Parts: sequence; structure tokens; C-alpha cells
Amino acid sequence: MSESKHEKSKNKLVKKIMILILVILIFAAIFFIAQKFVKNDTKSKINLIINNKDVTAKLKKEVFIENDVIYVSIDDLKNFFDKYILYDKERKEVRTTSDTKVAVLKMDEKKIKINGSTVKIRSSIVEKNDTIYLPFSEMKNVYNIDINHIIKTNIVTVDSLDREFIKADVSKNVSVKYKPKNISKAVDKIKKGDRVVAISTENGWTKIRTENGKLGYVKENVLANFTTVRQNLENTKKIDGKVNLVWDYYSEYKSAPDRSGKIDGINVVSPAFFLLKKEGNGEIDENVGDAGIKYINWAHNNNYQVWAIFSNNSYLTTTSNIMNDASKRETLIDNIVNLAVKYEIDGINLDFENMKKEDKDLYSRFIIELQPRLKECGLILSVDVTAPDGGETWSLCFDRNIIGDVADYIVFMAYDQYGLGRSKAGTTSGYNWVKNNINKFLGQEGVEKEKIILGLPFYTRIWTEKNGEVTSKILDMKDIDDKLPSDVNKIWDDSLKQDYVEYTDKNGDIKKIWIEDEKSLKEKIGLVTENNLAGVAFWAKDKEKESIWNMIDQELNK
Repeated sequence: MSESKHEKSKNKLVKKIMILILVILIFAAIFFIAQKFVKNDTKSKINLIINNKDVTAKLKKEVFIENDVIYVSIDDLKNFFDKYILYDKERKEVRTTSDTKVAVLKMDEKKIKINGSTVKIRSSIVEKNDTIYLPFSEMKNVYNIDINHIIKTNIVTVDSLDREFIKADVSKNVSVKYKPKNISKAVDKIKKGDRVVAISTENGWTKIRTENGKLGYVKENVLANFTTVRQNLENTKKIDGKVNLVWDYYSEYKSAPDRSGKIDGINVVSPAFFLLKKEGNGEIDENVGDAGIKYINWAHNNNYQVWAIFSNNSYLTTTSNIMNDASKRETLIDNIVNLAVKYEIDGINLDFENMKKEDKDLYSRFIIELQPRLKECGLILSVDVTAPDGGETWSLCFDRNIIGDVADYIVFMAYDQYGLGRSKAGTTSGYNWVKNNINKFLGQEGVEKEKIILGLPFYTRIWTEKNGEVTSKILDMKDIDDKLPSDVNKIWDDSLKQDYVEYTDKNGDIKKIWIEDEKSLKEKIGLVTENNLAGVAFWAKDKEKESIWNMIDQELNK
């Protein structure tokens, strides 16, 4: 009996050993097959790799090549490179932009206009099956990219030249894995001495792109001699900290003011240098002159940036005519850029008001094509807009989402809540109204908080009620105390965060004033820090009390 038990125990041990050997052999076979098997992409179509990501499955239309030119559909370019790319059917042209370039390609023309300069290219736009295709490989300078077609694997690689690019040497022959695991399909094989693109490293594995354009993983210790071919090009922030801007308005009939000394806390001045020419085709009336040049020198000597106001002067018809004509928009953009470069200013503050609601998208297009031209010159673009949900020519003429996305800053002019023409007296800029509209910018308008500059008034209105009629006049902040009777009673309105006064003058007229002063502005500036907005702007210089600047500086730098 004991020998029989011994034999059974021995047989069980042998079986366990055999099972263990079998499992080892199976794993070894799987590992061997994984090493030998190379995962192939579909070679019947071109695979597209953009910044080391395989986007082939996301393509709406297949990439194709004719006469060594790589074509990509307009829908895919919209998806990957320019969400605002536009095909103008009437003009039979495509308009596309990048960070610093505006390009125009016309049907059946082997040329491309980039930032106003025309260059020849090897091919034109192609239309196939109701789809517009662009000669992508001829547009390297537009999108600032490097493009290569690897014939062996039928892969097109695209690399943005403003992104980090690292290469490394391969130290031994090895298979490139589909996933960062030992047991994984191989996508390619690399040999000692090959040079690969190193993408990222995690948990001992490095993601690479092989010379064949294949993406996969190898052990980190397989690579050596990492070399940074280029680094990320960061957009330098033009303003250190919060923007503290003051508009310096003077009419086209006056010269720039003679400034001297410093203004506490401000870092941007915005003088009224440029006006749209009435009934023009994109021409600009400038009001700079010797006084303006002296003003610019004063600002730069005090380390202020100069963002010159460019106003359409509320010319509704002229503005509409220009917005509806691509050639006139180009002329206007050229003129803006030329003037900005001529006077060595730091940016443009675009102040277009009183525009047609139906021109909203065209005004956005104008900004889309202006921004790259300014950015190429290192200039800032800020765009003034009103509160959402107002009148057609005052409020509904702006697409705040696009403006906020494209421009460096969008300036919410938070004033004239109750303004000229209102039949009811009210505040110029109540705290609750300002707060609600900031929430609209951040919510329904989808504007990033870092882009929003809050524009606040250095003035209020004195309202007169007489015989059932209501009229108002602007009252500068610095003059308010002089206008108030000595015995007037100020009443604090906690929802508006303002003092309110009401009295009857010697003529029996009822006067009403919602006061703008240090207290009211301090509350509204608090919304900038509370919501982490980009900064503040004030309309306008010389309407304020000089003492206000110290408070503004302190509030912004809490």
C-alpha cells in the first residue's frame, strides 16, 4: 500500500512539472510570435500622423497624392489645423489662417497669397465628389509644419515646428511594441544605429516614432543620446500680472494730450490714434502727428504699452460695406498693420460699434484675419464689446465666443447700463448688472476668464426729470462733488454698490445721480480678482480723481 501511494504521489508531481513546462512553452511561443508578428496598418490608404498621433481613423476624407503633392480635404484641415477655414463659393477661394499667417488660395490658380505676398505653388485646389481638397504639402509655410511622405509604409508625418522635437539613437536591435508591454504585437523593428523620434517616457517604456513613421514602444534603456532638435516655442505674455489700461480719448479735431510723469499702477495706455475713413474702402484716418509721437515716447519711457484705439466712428454703412467685401477687409488689415509698425506701438484696441446684426460673422472673419497679421509683428489685439443680449446694432452684432477665442483680449465695456435715450433714469454701471454680465461672458458666451478685461467708467450721469420727461448728461467723476448740494443725503444701494442721491434744484427739477467713486469702483474691481479676469480698463483719462489710481493698483495686486 505504501509503494502504491508513493507511485501516485510521484505521478502527481510529474504531471505538475509537465503542466508547468507546457505553460512555459505556451508563454514562450506567444512571446516569440509577438516578437515576430508586425502589426500592419492599412496600406491601401495613406495613414496620417500629426504631431506623433495617428489621426487616420478620424479623417473625414482620405488623403491622396498626385504628382508628388499631398492633398487633404478642407473638412480635415478644419478639424486639425484651422477651425475657421473658409471656402468662399462666390469668389471661388479658400481663406485659412494660422498663428501668424493668413493664406488665400483660388480655384484653378497655382499660387498662394500669404500675408499679402503671392508665391507660386505646384498645384491648385482640387474638387472631387463635391469635396474641396487643398495642396497640403504646398502649405508648409502657412501652418508652420514639416511634412514627409514615407513611401515604404505609405505614411504621411506632419510635425509642427513650434513644438518640442526630440530624437534618440537606438543601441540594439529590437522590436517596437504596439503597447508598453513585453507581450504585445510588434509594429516595427529597429536596428542598432537607427535614429528615432522620442515622444514620451513612462514606467520604463519610451514611446517612439520610427524612421518608417510607425508609432510604438521600446524599453527606455534601448535608447541613448537624446537630442532636443527644437523646443516648444512659448507665446510670451505681453503683460506681467493684471492688465490696467486707461483709454486716452481725444477727438479727431484735437491733438494727442501732452502727458508727463507716471500714472500709478497702469501698464497700458490706449490713445485715440486711428479712425475708419467715412465712405472709404478700408482707408484709415490717423491722428498721431508730432504730439502722438511724443505721447508714444512718454508711454514707452514709463514702461507702458501703447494699444492704439482704432474706431469705426460708428459708421454703420461704411463698416458694413467693408465687412462684406473680402478685398476691402484685406486693404483695411494691411493699413492697420502698416500704421502699427510705422509708429512702433504695441497693439491695437479695436473699437467698432453700431454695426449691423447680419454682419456679425463677417466682423468675426475680419478679426480672424487681422489677428495673425498683428501677431506676426508681435502686436496685441484687444477688441471692445458691449454686454450680451442687448440691441441689434449695439449688442447682437458681436460673436463674443469667436472674438474671445481669437483675440488676445476681449474688453467688456461695462457701462451705460442706463444711457442716452433711456426714458427711465438709472445707474451707468451697477454692480449686480456688471456681475451678471461677467457670468454671461463666462457661461453662455464661452469666453475664457484669462481673456476678459473689464471696462469701467470714470463718469456717471446726472438725470433730470421735468414735466414727465427724462434727460441726462455725462458727469465726470472728478466733478461729482462740485455738483452736489452741500446738504444732499447719500444713500448706499447695496445691490448696485453705489451711493445714490436725489434732490430738487432751484428750478424745481428733480435730479438723480448714481455716484461713481472710489467705493463703487473698488467693488467692481473686486469682480476681476474674484473671477480671475485678465484685468481692467477705464473710460477715460482725465475724467477721474487722481487719488483713484492708488486704490486701483492696490485692488488689482491683492
